[in-house]
Amino acid sequence: MRAGLLTDPRLLLGPLTGLLVCVVLAGILRNYPRYLPPDFTSDFLLGRDADFYGGYQWAFYAHLAAGPVTLLLGLALMTAALRRRFPAWHRALGRVQVAVVLLGLVPSGLWMSAYAATGVVAGLGFAALSVATAACAGLGWRAAVQRRFATHETWMTRLFVLLCSAVALRLIAGLAYLARLDADWLYPAAAWASWLVPLIAHETWLVTRRDRSSGRRCESETVGTPDHTRTCRSERT
Repeated sequence: MRAGLLTDPRLLLGPLTGLLVCVVLAGILRNYPRYLPPDFTSDFLLGRDADFYGGYQWAFYAHLAAGPVTLLLGLALMTAALRRRFPAWHRALGRVQVAVVLLGLVPSGLWMSAYAATGVVAGLGFAALSVATAACAGLGWRAAVQRRFATHETWMTRLFVLLCSAVALRLIAGLAYLARLDADWLYPAAAWASWLVPLIAHETWLVTRRDRSSGRRCESETVGTPDHTRTCRSERT
């Protein structure tokens, strides 16, 4: 294990991601007592007393309940050792995850996006995040039902990346606080960057890994004819 970490530091990425998610999630949960009952002097609810009661409060508390559940389930479902050792539990927890995302997290996120504190740009960012999250959950579930497990894993990994936007958003806010940055554009930009940047990074890594895998496969083949050469070149494009 130690030799593997020395030769491939990427093996640390999963455990470090899990630790980061747990630390940030603990910080989020620490603020929950200020939301029950609602404390309108707290950072998130500041100035929301006029809009809170009614539909918004139901969306807010649904989001409050669904968010930590989906993050913790995501951590469990993304752990390869647990998937291999407890496949039945993986399937059961996966169904719960998709149900919580599609029936709780996404609808509440869409509703709350209309009331984003810093305006339309931030609201559109959170709305787009909700739509993308629903798409990944739905496509991942469909692939599992169709037993296309490689495709299922790809979509559910994207889903986890999007769920971690809650973590990324808090990290951006923390870094801005440390840098004493308080510009009007910061929160709207963070509403988009918190999920677009990780998603683009993940997709870039997928393409790079696919290209490297294709290159190694071609190099391992005995290329004896022009047809084989053309096949390997086409795989790399």
